[in-house]
Amino acid sequence: MRKPFLSLLIIAALGSQPVLAQDGAAPFDGELQRMSEILGALHYLRGICGNNEGNKWRSEMQALVDAETPSGDRRSRMIAAFNRGYNGFQQTYRTCTPAANTAIRRHVEEGARISRDLTARYAN
Repeated sequence: MRKPFLSLLIIAALGSQPVLAQDGAAPFDGELQRMSEILGALHYLRGICGNNEGNKWRSEMQALVDAETPSGDRRSRMIAAFNRGYNGFQQTYRTCTPAANTAIRRHVEEGARISRDLTARYAN
């Protein structure tokens, strides 16, 4: 499951300067924010479902931030999205349930799709 997320990190690391629109936002910021939210959700859900991954998903988020090197508002939005993903499921699930496992599977699938789409759209 780790491979799809790594390809997103490769995209984020392309070039020394991110591709920015006039307002300073990258054209793929929406996808990066959604990926951040997915990583936050997985960090919480995989933890309660006993996958013994420790901080794997938090580390993936840190790697994404390190690769993209956003500053100011862009960085704040990515971190807020991670926290939103984490907190949203923390309020819903206290223990691992079949629905929590379904949410994990769907988030992994969506993260892989986002990664593939970004790779196809922005890779040189």
